[in-house]
Amino acid sequence: MTENEEFAEALLDQISVETDEEKEIAELTSRINDDSTIPKSFENMEKFAENETSKLIQKVSDFTNLDVPSDIKIEFPNLKQFKMLKAKKVHTTNESRKYVNNLFSAIAELDTKKIAESIDDDFAKFLVYSTYAKSYISKISTTYGDILDSVIYLNKFILSSYPQIILYKQGPPFESKIEQVNSGYRGALKMTLLEELIHSTQNNLYEENKTAVINVNSINEELAKMIIELDESTTTKLYDYLQLQTVPEDFPIAKKANLFFMLNPDNFIVNVLGPDVMTFTKVEIDPKISEFIPGLLDIYQRWLLPIQKHHAAFTTMEGIAEFSVQNILHDDNDFQNYLTTFMGTDFSSYQIRKSMGKDFTTKIYERFGSDSFKFLIEKPPSTKELKDPELYLKRDLSTGSNYYK
Repeated sequence: MTENEEFAEALLDQISVETDEEKEIAELTSRINDDSTIPKSFENMEKFAENETSKLIQKVSDFTNLDVPSDIKIEFPNLKQFKMLKAKKVHTTNESRKYVNNLFSAIAELDTKKIAESIDDDFAKFLVYSTYAKSYISKISTTYGDILDSVIYLNKFILSSYPQIILYKQGPPFESKIEQVNSGYRGALKMTLLEELIHSTQNNLYEENKTAVINVNSINEELAKMIIELDESTTTKLYDYLQLQTVPEDFPIAKKANLFFMLNPDNFIVNVLGPDVMTFTKVEIDPKISEFIPGLLDIYQRWLLPIQKHHAAFTTMEGIAEFSVQNILHDDNDFQNYLTTFMGTDFSSYQIRKSMGKDFTTKIYERFGSDSFKFLIEKPPSTKELKDPELYLKRDLSTGSNYYK
């Protein structure tokens, strides 16, 4: 086995918890379908979406004063299709787009040979985008939906089997529990559709986040190439200086990969400087490390602004959605049943969960009500303002109104 193939297998091992979960869900669903004693008369996902989406769009409009795009559509991808959707959600330059799609496809198919070929094709891109693959694909079984280009995608693999599995795990007698489970299932669908409908109104935030992430990924590709091009002597000295885990000399790919994952700013800068780096305007690093990689400080400095813009935009997008869903579904019986039956919690516990984006949105909403959402989308906060909402409230947020603080 070549080093590339071993590296590919190691990558698949890192997502094995997810892939094992997918197999268990598929096997359990098959057993349930073969068991005639378990009821299967649950809400049809496609019909529910068809019947309820217009009502949910109106709820979004009533609460936020925002318009859902008129061309919004809903699709129901299978497992492989949903994983490939996640590939499209990785924001890259046009030059890296095909590579990311091919890498995600190989990982979705658990194809060691194709993953190894992707390492051969462009090792720098592999180092950057395999991290996304691990992160996104390892969460498929807990992801209900997503949105891209005015199309909402509901994760059919998970959602279509969800109520049957919940009912099966509760055990007999089934008939007395089926309505509560079915109600909870409707709640899950409402929550998912609402969240993505709200995201569909956030185009300015989406574009700001997309641009920032493309810049972050381009900078990380630069760093990967810089590390790959280090000569053997420098690599060894830097490796020893950083006290990284020893790897055999005949595994050069692993050594370069370990260096990249250590020096990747998402890891190195955040771990060294802490989460407050999201409000910094300048970074400093150990001068000795700069001697080994003279361009490293410049990489980190250029990374700082786009990562902060990404953090601010993404946190705001998620915060608006979470805050809105909680308020819109506050008195919804199906949503209450979803929380108790599917999540093992209640609305009070759900509502007090801490979230920077939701807490920030709450503060702005307390001042401006439904106008808040337009302000947040058109005039996104900075990372400093996310940390201290009063700074944001001191801005001129008028956008045509008379709010001045």
